[in-house]
Amino acid sequence: MYIDAHQHYWKIDRDDYGWITPEIPVLFRDYLPSDLEPHLHRHGISRTIVVQAAPTVEETEYILGLSGQAESIAGVIGWLDLASPTFKEQLRQLRGHRKFTGLRVMIQEMEDPGLLLTRPYIEALSYLADEDLPVDLLVLADQLPQLIEMLERVPGLRGVIDHLAKPPIASGQLEPWRSRMAQIAKHPGIYCKLSGMVTEADPQGWTQEDFTAYVHAVLELFGPERVMFGSDWPVCLMAATYDEVVEVLRSALQGRLSAEEMEPVFGANAAGFYKLDK
Repeated sequence: MYIDAHQHYWKIDRDDYGWITPEIPVLFRDYLPSDLEPHLHRHGISRTIVVQAAPTVEETEYILGLSGQAESIAGVIGWLDLASPTFKEQLRQLRGHRKFTGLRVMIQEMEDPGLLLTRPYIEALSYLADEDLPVDLLVLADQLPQLIEMLERVPGLRGVIDHLAKPPIASGQLEPWRSRMAQIAKHPGIYCKLSGMVTEADPQGWTQEDFTAYVHAVLELFGPERVMFGSDWPVCLMAATYDEVVEVLRSALQGRLSAEEMEPVFGANAAGFYKLDK
């Protein structure tokens, strides 16, 4: 089974998506399962993980509703305010949905990433670790020090770094991103998504070689059993087609992984991490 472990759906008129504006015309339209499924079929991908794209409970409920209509949606990663006094109650309600799979913490959007280290966040993340609930971590490369400290305080977290922590692919710089990712990879419960790379490169002039060093670094640090493919569709369309995103990763993996080792990256690793087989 092939799985796209990171993609989004949205309806613009829901008005949750303040970051999607008419100035980004390729994104400023509705994207629904009928738009993605032809691409999935072309690559033999049968299921996807839909990830929240707005920090509202209403958007999470919307994509959970979509998941009941689309067989291709294997799971939904939603959003909750971890600092809310009703966090646990809201989480219980979301867990009542059959395809609710986990939460995403949007560190990227924090003006001060030190917020991640405050008591409400540490307590909420510790609770999620105790519950063994998957957590997506949307983080920027320069916010990794705060993430490293959080993981030292919550070592049992089942987490996955979205988009390789958005390293500076356009400039080709590896440090200090690589050294910081090495510290994170020491935590056995933390995985990394090989996703979101094309939008961190030069959107008009990227080449396959731009991504190779970053993919190889993640493979070396996390091992092939803790990485997973994600398209980041439709956000990826700002820089590449779905076909190109798949080819970027396959090309970077060739020569490093055998065909047998590559299979879990495109399916089984995500199924295990998100507990889709249970």
